[in-house]
Order: sequence, then structure tokens, then C-alpha cells
Amino acid sequence: MEPTQPTRTERRRLTHVDRGGRPRMVDVSDKPPTARRAVAEALVTMTPETLRLVIDGEAAKGDVLTVAELAGVMGGKRTADLVPLCHPIPLTDLLVTATPDRGAGGVRIRAEAATTAQTGVEMEALTAAMVAALTVYDMVKGVERGVEIRSVRLLSKIGGKSGDWHRPADAEEAAPRQRAVRARPIAEPRRAPDAKRQGAGARPRTRG
Repeated sequence: MEPTQPTRTERRRLTHVDRGGRPRMVDVSDKPPTARRAVAEALVTMTPETLRLVIDGEAAKGDVLTVAELAGVMGGKRTADLVPLCHPIPLTDLLVTATPDRGAGGVRIRAEAATTAQTGVEMEALTAAMVAALTVYDMVKGVERGVEIRSVRLLSKIGGKSGDWHRPADAEEAAPRQRAVRARPIAEPRRAPDAKRQGAGARPRTRG
């Protein structure tokens, strides 16, 4: 008798929910500790005036970028306390950077986390990016209430049973480059010199 193939529902079943629908922590007892790394980002958008205050260090609460970076590191280290079903794992590296991005109209947060453990470190990177973004909001909300936190997302993960993963380039980021290529003027082919015009001003030769 041929083995029964698992249904799509079984193959795609959420790992943090058992067959009875109850939440559970995934058992990673049989997995060997391996090196893992993950990178996440977030974007905090604001008006140019507020961004200038951040860049110049003139926010009322102090150095926005430095405080946000420290908060991101602290938040990433507390991920298991914030997300109920996350495993507490030892972090071997956690770097958070907050960089002004005038083109995007805000502050771009990047968090990179690493571990040698039995499970991945994606949630730590995402939590670090999110806490840093929230801190930027808290530091400038007295000046601008309309600040937005956008694009909190995983950029890449390395290691683990599922292998490496990298987010594909955004289509909207590639579109302006494609439009720019189309907008380039096309050089017209050179036209051959007009024999009639070239000989119009020439004096006729006389036989002598």
C-alpha cells in the first residue's frame, strides 16, 4: 500500500498551535545548537522639520538616535518576556542602528541579531527594530503627533533547518530605475549629407 500523502493543511499547519487549536511552545529538544543570524528593519516617517531636529540633536528629550539604538538592544534582549511563545535564547550579537533617511522622510532602523541556539533569532531582530522605532516616536511626539512607524519587516535570516532566506527587492524600488532608463533620450542616427545642398553653393566648372 502506498503511503498517504499529507494534506496541504497538515503541511502548512502553524507550529505554535497544536491539532486541538491550543497555543504551545515548539519543542526544540532534538535540534542541535547552530549559528543563526537575522536582520530586520523599520522606518519611522516624520515631517522634514521634525527630522531636522533629530539630525541636529535639538529634540527636547535629547539624542534621539542614540537613545533609540540603546532601547532597541534592550528590547531585543527581552523578546521572550514580550512574545509569549518565544524561546529565551542567548544572544551572541545584537546591533541596532538608527539612521536619518531624508529620501524616505524619516529615520531608518536596522537591527541585526545573532545566536548559537536550537531556534531562530528572527523575533529578536524584529523586536529590537520595533522597540527602537517606538522610542523614536516617544522622543519626538511632543513636536509631532503624526509620526508613523512603517515597514517593520524581516530582511534576511541565516542558518537553521529551513536554510537561508533573503527578502526579494521591492518592485516599487526597481520601478523608478526602470522609468529612468526609459526616460533617457535616444540619440538620432546621423543622416547622410545632402548632396544637393552640398553642391548648391559650388561654382560650376568650365571647360577651357
